[in-house]
Amino acid sequence: MQTTNSMYAFQGVSLIELATEYGTPLYVYDSEKILSQYKRLHNAFSGVDVRIKYAAKALTNQTILKLLKGAGAGVDVVSIQELELALKAGFVASDIMFTPNCVDFSEIEQAVTLGVQINIDNLPFLMEFGKKYGSSVPCCVRINPHIDAGGNIKIMTGHKGSKFGISIEQVNQIYEIVDEYAIVVNGVHVHSGSDFKNAEAFVRAAEVVYSVAMQFDTLTFLDFGSGFKVSYKEGDHVTDIEELGKKMSESFNAFCLNYGKKLDIWFEPGKFLVSESGMLLVSCTVIKETPACNFIGVNSGLNHLIRPMMYGSHHDIVNVSNPDGDKHMYTVVGYICETDTFGSDLFIEETKVGDIIGLKNAGAYGFSMSSNYNSRFRPAEVIVHKGKHHLIRKRETMEDLLKNQIEIDL
Repeated sequence: MQTTNSMYAFQGVSLIELATEYGTPLYVYDSEKILSQYKRLHNAFSGVDVRIKYAAKALTNQTILKLLKGAGAGVDVVSIQELELALKAGFVASDIMFTPNCVDFSEIEQAVTLGVQINIDNLPFLMEFGKKYGSSVPCCVRINPHIDAGGNIKIMTGHKGSKFGISIEQVNQIYEIVDEYAIVVNGVHVHSGSDFKNAEAFVRAAEVVYSVAMQFDTLTFLDFGSGFKVSYKEGDHVTDIEELGKKMSESFNAFCLNYGKKLDIWFEPGKFLVSESGMLLVSCTVIKETPACNFIGVNSGLNHLIRPMMYGSHHDIVNVSNPDGDKHMYTVVGYICETDTFGSDLFIEETKVGDIIGLKNAGAYGFSMSSNYNSRFRPAEVIVHKGKHHLIRKRETMEDLLKNQIEIDL
C-alpha cells in the first residue's frame, strides 16, 4: 500500500475511490503484494527444489487461487470443499495436498478418487488407508514433533497436547502399520504453528522430520508447513525468510545427501502470501465519548474480521479519509452485539462520522473466517491488479440469508 499526496492507495488506485464505488465494509487486495511475497519466498529457497503449496484456508476466493496458480504455486487444502474450489480454479490434482484432521474417512476416499496427494494425521486412518489401498495409493504422514512454538497458543499445532499429527512418540506404530499393509509413504509432513520469529523452530522441526524420514525409502518430498511471521505493526519482529531459506536449504541438502537421493522441499504459506495484501475498509458510524475512552464505532465487527477477538491479534488501524490529521486516542469497536473490539487505546488520525477507516493486514483469515452472525451480510471483495480494480465477490443480500431456509407453517 502506498501513501502518496495524502492518499492511501493500492497500485495508484485510491482506497477512498474504492469505498465510494463499492461501499463499505469492503475487503480490498493488492495483487502485486501477493505476487512479490510468492517470488520472495521462492527465491529464498533457490538452492533446493522447492514447491510452494498455498494454504487455501487463508483466503479461498477463486481469483486469488487463480492468481497464485498462475505464479506457479500449488495448493494445500483441508476440506473436500476447499479441494473442489482448488480444482475449479484450475489446479491439477498433482498440485493439491489434502491435509484434513478429524474428518470422516469418506473424505479421504473422495480425495483419493480425485487423485490428489493424501496426508494422514492419525494412526486409525493410516491403518484404514492401508487396509483399503495397500501399496496402490501413496500417502504422506503428518508428524506432531512436540515443539512449543508460534505466536499464540491457539495457533500452535505442534505441541504435545495438539490434536494435529501423529505424536513423535508413536512413530514405531507408524512403521508397523506401514510394513503390515505395504503402504507407500511418499512424504513426511510437519506444521508446528504460526508466527515463528526465527529459523530455529523450523530447524528443530526439521531434525524430527529427518529422523522419521530415514525409515522410508519411497519418499519424494518433505513438507515443513509454514508459520512465517509477517509484520502487523511498525517495528514488529518478522521471520527473516532469506535467513530461513539459507539455513533450511543447507540442512535439507545435507539430509538428501545422507538419504541417498534428492527430494523436493514443500512449504504451505497462507498468511505470508496474502495477509499484507489486504485491507478491510469500514465506515465510522459514531464517535462515542465516555469517561473511560473515546470509541470509534464502525459498520463491521467480528462477523467480518474475528482475529482480534479470537486471537488477540493486532491490526494497524488508520483513518483513510484523513491521513494527515492530528492523532487522538481511540478504541475501535464494531456493531455486533458482543464485545467486538478491533483495537484499544490506539492513536488514530482525528475521526468524524462518515470517515473511511482501514484495518491493515486483513488479507488472511479475514473473509474466509467471516460469518452472518447477527444476520449481517458478508462484505464485497475487490482486487487491484495492474492498476485496475475488479469486483471479485458481491456483497451479500437478504436473499443470500434466506436462500437455503425452508419455511413451514406451524
